[in-house]
Amino acid sequence: MDIIKKISGELQIRQEQTAAAVKLIDEGCTIPFIARYRKEATGSLNDEQLRNLGERLAYLRNLEERRKSVRGNIEEQGKLTPELDRAIAAAETMVALEDLYLPYRQKRRTRASIAKERGLEPLADRILAQAADFQAADFRPEKEAEAFVNPEKDVADAPSALAGASDILAERFSEEAAVRAEIRSKTRNSGILSVSAKKPEEKSVYEMYYDFQEPVKKIAGYRVLAINRGEKEKILTVRLEAPEEEILRYMQRRFITGENPEAAELLREAIRDSFTRLLAPAIEREIRKELTERAEEGAMKVFAKNLQQLLMQPPIAGQVVLGWDPAFRTGCKLAVVDATGKVMDTAVIYPTAP
Repeated sequence: MDIIKKISGELQIRQEQTAAAVKLIDEGCTIPFIARYRKEATGSLNDEQLRNLGERLAYLRNLEERRKSVRGNIEEQGKLTPELDRAIAAAETMVALEDLYLPYRQKRRTRASIAKERGLEPLADRILAQAADFQAADFRPEKEAEAFVNPEKDVADAPSALAGASDILAERFSEEAAVRAEIRSKTRNSGILSVSAKKPEEKSVYEMYYDFQEPVKKIAGYRVLAINRGEKEKILTVRLEAPEEEILRYMQRRFITGENPEAAELLREAIRDSFTRLLAPAIEREIRKELTERAEEGAMKVFAKNLQQLLMQPPIAGQVVLGWDPAFRTGCKLAVVDATGKVMDTAVIYPTAP
């Protein structure tokens, strides 16, 4: 990824400006210093542009470092395919990259990993294939599962084998990057943030949220921050209600492609388990984090606007005031405001030699 080119495009500034600012940041210069004393180097980028540039630079560099790490880890496992390598190279966000890495990341022991240790992954593959290698009518999941019964590995009977295979399938479904992206999108667009009180009879400043619901895509930032405070103070209970039935239909269309009714029923159960136990909690955490970050950014913008109005009030009531910002090389900046605070004129003068 050409970071300089990408940042320049996003911020709509020249690549030379971006390169100069990056060089100064890498040399240890702070954003206020660059904005005030290095205007000639950056083409007069202001402090807001420089802050945005600095944040994107840090994010994109972290993304590139993580991309190298992910590619290297998967390659060490001998599982890096050309298709996966292209997908890793094309990932433009940390979330997309982590979705691709999820199936290959070392995890704590899960129900699926335990089932794999018991030798049940081939059974899961057969169920998912839904009689791909033989007539669908001849496929009986319970009969297939009998071949995997092994009391020494805690697989007591066919239903136990099928349960383990379903755990493997549920985890496999939850780790598909395309599936996670689609469910994340559906939850953002159709999800509902639902809030209730832990003790409805108690009075508090959060009473308006004791029985509250609002679509995720419409909820205001100040409400998100208030709800977060109420949850942190253990007054509110918050949950994100995803469009479950719509998501389950999508997953069923994606994973159930055969005609065997018994295999299809097992897959439907695994899909529901995958969503409710694995996908829904993870997606809820991600989206609530997004909502919080967006709300905090909005709050800072409101604060900045209010502060600007405060600072732009007349400095001395009823008086015309001359402001003077001294400098040698770049000249002294002057500004005159009238008794109401309105700017009357500005100028730059050079009172010192040469």
